[in-house]
Amino acid sequence: MTQKPLRTFRPATLALNAGLEPDALTHAIAPNISMSVNNSFIPGDGAFSANGLDLTETPFLYAGWTNPTVRQLEERLAALENTEDAYAAATGMAAMAAVFFSLLKSGDHLIISDVCYAAINELALQVMPSFGVDVTAVNLSRIDEVIAAIKPNTRLIHAETPNNPLLRLTDLQALSEITRAKNILLSVDSTFATPVVTRPCDFGVDLVVHSLTKFINGHGDALGGCVAGKKSLISEIRSKAGVYLGASLSAHNAWLIMRGIDTLFPRMNMMCQSAMKIASWLEQHPRVKSVIYPGLSSHPQHDLAKRQMDKFGGIVVFQVDDIDTTEQRFAHESHLFHYAYSIGHQRSLAVLLKTEDLMKSTYRLTSEQQQEYLQYAGKGLFRLSIGLESVEDMIEDLEYILR
Repeated sequence: MTQKPLRTFRPATLALNAGLEPDALTHAIAPNISMSVNNSFIPGDGAFSANGLDLTETPFLYAGWTNPTVRQLEERLAALENTEDAYAAATGMAAMAAVFFSLLKSGDHLIISDVCYAAINELALQVMPSFGVDVTAVNLSRIDEVIAAIKPNTRLIHAETPNNPLLRLTDLQALSEITRAKNILLSVDSTFATPVVTRPCDFGVDLVVHSLTKFINGHGDALGGCVAGKKSLISEIRSKAGVYLGASLSAHNAWLIMRGIDTLFPRMNMMCQSAMKIASWLEQHPRVKSVIYPGLSSHPQHDLAKRQMDKFGGIVVFQVDDIDTTEQRFAHESHLFHYAYSIGHQRSLAVLLKTEDLMKSTYRLTSEQQQEYLQYAGKGLFRLSIGLESVEDMIEDLEYILR
């Protein structure tokens, strides 16, 4: 019987089987870890410099360029995102820096979401201008404002959907139609979504970025990042950032992340179901002022969420009046929600994001943007990263915290 071509399988199957080849010698099914930094080669096949080489076609030479275990992870990620190729880096920030420093040069213009992951926001607004890159922060949910911000030298628009921490969405289809028409690249940080929820390149996006540390690894024990997209773009990023920025992903972390991918779909399915129940419960709680979750009809972009998202994600954000007491209870009295930054752990996490601190130290918002942010965030937002515990137990724990 002829085996069905792998790319015709559904994403949940690809998460387990894409790039998986049993060991030729031992027939072991679990991926091997190639920890060797160096690989021997036949004279004429290698090169002292990676300059000009196609590192995915060249025999494995040096782990700083590429590695068999890392390459297997990249192939699996490309299959999950339905893209031609992927590049894996040491962290999510390394992946994002790889995009910026590989594709932008002095004189180029970058448009980013006015609210996004703090380190990316700071890299774009505080670091890139020192390299001669002009940067504009825009509410990317408003297409008219995006069009107004585009300049003749706009090279890249970077979005985040759902964004961190407002869970605001970007209409990927509408934005990609604009960028294609104007020959602008579009990258999307899809860390909050994962391929289980949204596959941005299916909507015309050029590059999708992930912090693999989060939901994709899913166990809080390995740092990693990736960029997936067309082979030509990934090759450009790999040949520049993959060599010269030195942010190579370790083989051991690549192996851990692949192990996490094996359970990505069942984990995300359970987390999304639990998140929906918790968001609905919070919305009815007398101490809760507001809840932000794309799956709720109260979310201002709920219709877009239904069109663009297969599920609604594992992050829930909410406000209460007494943020100080609630913060202390999460930190000292919760049995299930660990008070910690980051997301995507198998255990539930909670943290308070104080609005004034974010506006002062991170986001450089216009007065109009500040007012909009305050409407969403109030004095502060509690961000819950829903884990794999019983949803009934999580709700009981939240009821105790919000007593």
